Amino acid sequence: MLVNIYEAKSTLSALLDKAEAGEEVVIARAVPIARLIPIGPAAGTRSGVRFGGLKAKALKLSGDFHAPLADGDLLGEP
Repeated sequence: MLVNIYEAKSTLSALLDKAEAGEEVVIARAVPIARLIPIGPAAGTRSGVRFGGLKAKALKLSGDFHAPLADGDLLGEP
């Protein structure tokens, strides 16, 4: 879809919805100058981090988890 700058300014929200749905929107003056495309997966798909995703998982920490580190540990020395 090709739109001029005036139309892009006045219908930006609708153009973002189209880009989110996977449609490529080209914004032009006299010639095309920018392309509006989604940066993630198309609408309706899920991926990435989901907050609370590990809520039901049990984390196991070693007994010395809270023990102070040695100076060599902080500097990456063996």
